[in-house]
Parts: sequence; C-alpha cells; structure tokens
Amino acid sequence: MGYEEFLRTLARAGLSIRAFAELIAMNPNSVSNYARSGEVPDKLAIIAALVAEMSVQQLDFRSVIASVELTAKKPRGGSRAGHFGGDRQVPLDLDQ
Repeated sequence: MGYEEFLRTLARAGLSIRAFAELIAMNPNSVSNYARSGEVPDKLAIIAALVAEMSVQQLDFRSVIASVELTAKKPRGGSRAGHFGGDRQVPLDLDQ
C-alpha cells in the first residue's frame, strides 16, 4: 500500500498517524518514516484497512485492540537506559 493511500485509510478510521501508532504500540516517528519510501509494510496496511472497515461498520476497534496485550519494541542502538550515546570508550594504552 502506498503511503498516501495509507493516510486516506487512517482518515476513514478517524485516526492520525500518532493515534494509529499509539493504538498498535509503535513509535509515531517509525510510522511516519515510511513517507520517505512511499510504501507502508503489508502488516501495517492490513491493520489500517481492518481498522478503517471496522470504523465504517461502526464497530469498536479500540476495545478489540486494547484486549490484546501488546509489548512495545525496544529502541535500536547501543545506548544504555539513562545514558545518551552508550558507554564511553575505555582509554587505550598505546605507549606499550
């Protein structure tokens, strides 16, 4: 699904990118980053299409999704929690 179609699908459900991302336990920036490539992964497209159709049919998709225990993904990168940029490099003794 193209990104523009994805936005139209979310609009049918009455959702913004931020609301959709929070609904499925994703970072809103991760969802909006797909605008660069112009394509949305199939899994997100399917979720958006189902949510939009449920909304059109006046079914409560929020309670259905809330009933699933979602766990947010860990952010990628080498930093530790509370430490910007990870651990500092140990000084190297190059005078040996």
